[in-house]
Amino acid sequence: MGNLLCCVQVDQSTVAIKETFGKFDEILEPGCHCLPWFLGSQVAGHLSLRVQQLDVRCETKTKDDVFVNVVASVQYRALANQAGDAFYKLSNTRGQIQAYVFDVIRASVPKLKLDDAFEQKNDIAKAVEEELEKAMSNYGYEIVQTLIVDIEPDEHVKRAMNEINAAQRLRMAANEKAEAEKILQIKRAEGEAEAKYLSGLGIARQRQAIVDGLRDSVLGFSVNVPGTTAKDVMDMVLVTQYFDTMKEIGASSKSSAVFIPHGPGAVRDVATQIREGLLQASSLN
Repeated sequence: MGNLLCCVQVDQSTVAIKETFGKFDEILEPGCHCLPWFLGSQVAGHLSLRVQQLDVRCETKTKDDVFVNVVASVQYRALANQAGDAFYKLSNTRGQIQAYVFDVIRASVPKLKLDDAFEQKNDIAKAVEEELEKAMSNYGYEIVQTLIVDIEPDEHVKRAMNEINAAQRLRMAANEKAEAEKILQIKRAEGEAEAKYLSGLGIARQRQAIVDGLRDSVLGFSVNVPGTTAKDVMDMVLVTQYFDTMKEIGASSKSSAVFIPHGPGAVRDVATQIREGLLQASSLN
């Protein structure tokens, strides 16, 4: 019906290419236009001005000979003031953009090692965008943005990279664990040394208290019981302690058979040994 009435509708964000007898005439903006077909006017086609996206997957290799698939996303649109160039100069816009993306990526990525490619993917995207902008502007297209959305190494390479990362983390964990055990052993040794030192102080003070107590007992007994000597009192105290020790050994439920010399001579020998030890300790002090 529109053709019969010589009317053409152009949708929003779209322009129409008007030809007269097969020759480019003008660009028709969105809206309704009158095209007298009997005068040779016609619409050769429509051109969208919306932003379009093209995803390009390019296989290449890095400087360290690792093959990767680089996925680039190119956002582009036709310029309204150059719609004639965009419509007539290119027959396959997407194929042209893909060719330029391949050319730039395969020229940039082989100069980088794999780790550097991941770190410098913004630089790769910028190089692709600059090259596309310079080339496609002559054909009436604007490059809105170019992104490197993914860099995919071979599956074996990714597995090897993960194993290297895992090994590094395990080595760090082992070092930390060894350091913790080292600190624990040092602290344990310091604690044992401190405990032994304090135990030694306790034993020394205990023996000093025993010596002081025995001395006070001997002096008090000698004063209160006339005719006794210090030797008599000491012998009596040692015999008493001797029997107390035997009583404690026999009363213990965990005691096994213990063989000790017993008799007046044995007691006298024990008393002599203890007395000599005390005398030596007194002389040293």
